[in-house]
Amino acid sequence: MTDDAPLLLDVTRLVWRRWNGRLPTGIDRVSLAYLRHFGPRAQAVVQWPGFRRILDVEASQQLFALLENPGEAFKSSIIAGALRNIGHLRGEGRGRIYLNVGHTGLDQAGFRKWVRRASVRPVYLVHDLIPIVHPEFCRAGEADKHRERMRTVLTTAAGVIANSRATLDGLAAFAHAERLPNPPALAAWLGIDALPRPTEVEATAHPTFVTLGTIEARKNHLLLLSVWSRLIDEMGASAPRLLIIGQRGWEADEVFDLLDHCGKLRGHVTELSRCSDEELARHLASARALLFPSRAEGYGLPLIEALRLGVPVIASDLPVFRELGGDIPLYLDPLDSAGWEAAIMDYSDLGSTAREKQLQQIEAFRLPEWDSHFAAVEQWLRVLDAAGEPNQH
Repeated sequence: MTDDAPLLLDVTRLVWRRWNGRLPTGIDRVSLAYLRHFGPRAQAVVQWPGFRRILDVEASQQLFALLENPGEAFKSSIIAGALRNIGHLRGEGRGRIYLNVGHTGLDQAGFRKWVRRASVRPVYLVHDLIPIVHPEFCRAGEADKHRERMRTVLTTAAGVIANSRATLDGLAAFAHAERLPNPPALAAWLGIDALPRPTEVEATAHPTFVTLGTIEARKNHLLLLSVWSRLIDEMGASAPRLLIIGQRGWEADEVFDLLDHCGKLRGHVTELSRCSDEELARHLASARALLFPSRAEGYGLPLIEALRLGVPVIASDLPVFRELGGDIPLYLDPLDSAGWEAAIMDYSDLGSTAREKQLQQIEAFRLPEWDSHFAAVEQWLRVLDAAGEPNQH
């Protein structure tokens, strides 16, 4: 068995997402980007309840290839291929950097002991602290789980990568509240897999707006549905259209009920649970604006994707959105329903000066790129790798 790759990469999240046939979310896309960048010089780490394994180089490369191109026979291929000897594979970390970029297993009993026993130097990518700061938007028990994840990060990390300065500030505040140490940290904006630019923009019969993301409480779809209900009452058939793109999540039963049973919204509000990158690009390009009324976010990929395509954005006034979008988007209080309605009416108007001003500002937007992200991470890892032992409590 060869066990000589310079890095260890946890791909557990990708294995189970592929296994269950789930479409990639933001964290999945980040995990795939790390796989593509670090995979050629890494060994895979996989976790199951109760045990963790470091695969040898050959099995790791087989698994990485399957995760990149899962195909229809993913389950049988993974069982017969890379994971056929999983019970016999253990591996030693030998002080190597272990990258965990999906919060995977950090709340599980035994994870911290494995870090010490396997002699790995963990580097975690922290995406957000939303379940801790806003537990009301998350599933029951998620706040406690996420506290445990962040405690694991703070007490075992050789280093922490955050997707934004806002996330890093949130982690520092949590560390202070918990009286835990702050490991060496890097804030590095995530790149995006740029959507294909449509060859032509489709004309729509009515002004159309798009909101993009999993349908869950913190995304604040309920505000948009209340706005659209009033617009339909005021304007009837001439009201603008709303396209909701995203899979159904959790803590949003009232939204689901309206989408399923509210006859008034039908024909004005459309839900699209599955959408290819090409289709998404076409929908965004033909929209008057992307609507992003989230109550809390760790990053903001839809905002970046829209601006990259030259599409105006109306977004909640969140620190991370201002960090990413600067002064380009129109920022509103996520509780100001009347303000959102007024902005949507304004941006529906073909003569909107506010929308035209944003279109001009978008020309100066610079897309965060994976090359820049990984250049910063690689340089930081080299310094970290030479710095000594991890912080283990």
